[in-house]
Amino acid sequence: MGSRQVSTNVPEWQGKKVTVAGLGVSGVPAARVLHGLGAHVTVVNDGEDERARAQAAELEAEGITVRLGGRAASDSGCAAGLPEGTELIVTAPGWRPDNPLFAAADAAGVPVWGDVELAWQLRGLAGRKPAPWLAVTGTNGKTTTVRMLASILEAAGLRTAAVGNIGVSLLDAVLGDEEYDVLAVELSSYQLHWAPSVRAHSAAVLNLAPDHLDWHGSMEAYAADKGRVYQGNTVACVYNAADKATEDLVREADVEEGCRAIGFTLGTPGPSQVGIVEDLLVDRAFVENRQKQAQELAQVSDVRPPAPHNIANALAAAALARAFGVEPSAVREGLRNFRPDAHRIEYVEEVAGVSYIDDSKATNTHAAEASLASYDPIVWIAGGLAKGATFDELVAKSAERLRGVVLIGADRDLIREALARHAPQVPVVDLDRTDTGAMAAAVQEAARLARPGDTVLLAPACASMDMFVNYNKRGEAFADAVRAHAAGHA
Repeated sequence: MGSRQVSTNVPEWQGKKVTVAGLGVSGVPAARVLHGLGAHVTVVNDGEDERARAQAAELEAEGITVRLGGRAASDSGCAAGLPEGTELIVTAPGWRPDNPLFAAADAAGVPVWGDVELAWQLRGLAGRKPAPWLAVTGTNGKTTTVRMLASILEAAGLRTAAVGNIGVSLLDAVLGDEEYDVLAVELSSYQLHWAPSVRAHSAAVLNLAPDHLDWHGSMEAYAADKGRVYQGNTVACVYNAADKATEDLVREADVEEGCRAIGFTLGTPGPSQVGIVEDLLVDRAFVENRQKQAQELAQVSDVRPPAPHNIANALAAAALARAFGVEPSAVREGLRNFRPDAHRIEYVEEVAGVSYIDDSKATNTHAAEASLASYDPIVWIAGGLAKGATFDELVAKSAERLRGVVLIGADRDLIREALARHAPQVPVVDLDRTDTGAMAAAVQEAARLARPGDTVLLAPACASMDMFVNYNKRGEAFADAVRAHAAGHA
């Protein structure tokens, strides 16, 4: 999906002084698009590492001003780093709301947009009717749900793409050469915070659990930013019937007349819900007689893997697709065609009757809880950077499933203490090391604890950066260790 050359003949952007906060995945394309529109663009970036310097050199060669590190403040004419004359800030999603730059902007009456808001504002510039957005947010499951949704939409013959927080620039989607009928859009709480005027066709909040509270400041603020995804919805607000907080966000949302609340449930659905009847995914929301009719959408076996939280993802994707008018047959075909990304409850291998599952993507307690609920009994490999999380509730809910636990990473003490309180009978191996080779030792210890029929589950409930570049590398290290262990049993 390539960026198209945007016309510079856009009067409202000619000469407009725009500050882009942050380089990286979103900042660089935002700066280039704004420069192409004729704006005077200045990029400010806190860091000054090798990657930032390389990106800065590329942008400066194109005529875009870049200020890195200390220069971001000292060269700007403003102690907080707000370049003189700034009329708009476009920020990377990771910049915290309490950054002094935004306080300076607020004092000066300067609006702050994120890259998603910029894409929304520019979506008509490509000279065609903008594609409606089907938006997905939530603490966990966003990427999988958006990719499932895109697979269903493609099966219906629609031109679509999975974009947004999934790693594909929305700017490229709305300004690129490809024309779409509808976009499946993943939105993080960071992105929603900086997207005040985005209005989706339909949207879903999959779940809510404490996460990124250091960024948002409180659970209430985090939930409020997630709830922004429902603002102005025109057809459907999809919520999780098992998570009352998501339904509360629907009740609080200001939506278009006629927009409906649609629940998804792993139980038998009521009217205006999608859910499960025996081994079928069924729709009682988008049928002629919701009180008496139910429409089969797919079989549970069409969802891979058929873990409960993944079935919930499929139901949310199906609800959004049905809200857009997709036929049931396309829901089934799209779910059958879908292949999950790596490191999301991914089967690695069976060794001596023990299954090894890689869910390195379970980087918080809510994701780990869903993963642990999918298997029994389990030898659990956990630990890493806790990001301020506590583990008592997770351990208490999962204690009866645990055969044993192997702990790795910087904050493993927090999990060990929760295990001592809520699962004192479970054997725990505490690996006092944070080098990448610790994963091979963790797999060997887990194999020692496991019995035939057990599952060794990597669901760390923590971020990976204490030991690995990202959760992908952590998952790869686990899979490599499992295969080495299997080779030893060949």
